[in-house]
Amino acid sequence: MKLSFSKYHGAGNDFILIDNRLNEIVLTKDQIAFLCNRHFGIGADGLMLLNAHKTYDFRMVYYNSDGNESSMCGNGGRCITAFASDLGIIKEKAHFTAIDGEHTSEIIESSEKEKTIKLKMSDVSDYDVFDDFYVINTGSPHYVKFVENVNDTDVYNLGKAIRNDQRFAPKGLNVNFVQIEENQLFVRTYERGVENETLACGTGVTASALVYSNFNNANKIDIKTLGGSLSVSFEKKTDKCFQNIYLQGPAKFVFAAIIEL
Repeated sequence: MKLSFSKYHGAGNDFILIDNRLNEIVLTKDQIAFLCNRHFGIGADGLMLLNAHKTYDFRMVYYNSDGNESSMCGNGGRCITAFASDLGIIKEKAHFTAIDGEHTSEIIESSEKEKTIKLKMSDVSDYDVFDDFYVINTGSPHYVKFVENVNDTDVYNLGKAIRNDQRFAPKGLNVNFVQIEENQLFVRTYERGVENETLACGTGVTASALVYSNFNNANKIDIKTLGGSLSVSFEKKTDKCFQNIYLQGPAKFVFAAIIEL
């Protein structure tokens, strides 16, 4: 089978995108894992199918690089918006559905290969507070821990241990280590399903920003990641309840090609 695809990234969080509006493409877990493999395949943190939908512009189906269908991916939602625009499905705005429900997105700025996209995330009605960390679901479950120096944090080994901790079994969660800087947060994330640190995680920076909002009065927080800059804005209803949450940042086209499976 010859498979046409496009590659995009959002702040270094990279994805394989496939136009499946004709519903002809069915990939196995092993095939998805192969395509995402950085040594033997294309290489990506995840793979998305853009499927047709009767009432929405499209349906986003997201798989982690291990081949399993996953929970919501914020940077993926922004990249699939750029993909839909490049396919001519949408213009400046999109209304689509994903595993966690409906989303809207908007292209704020656009050039030939890069777009700045604002994605509406799911509302958050509560989160759990522990002695030195937080657990919050922003479309995907996240562990958030504030640290003094995130560059000195062993994100891979600590993240892997926490992701597999029996307290969070059987599905585990994503693990974020967050440093508070003068005008922003610096967030590094170990992602389940990728089983490694990624250069950015959209639901992770959203989780970190919402938790951090209880330490200040800001309703928009700038985030630095290893792969680039993102921002999160929101309306805070109570200490643990948030609505109109938006993740904004770049979505960049990398290349398009055909691979034979």
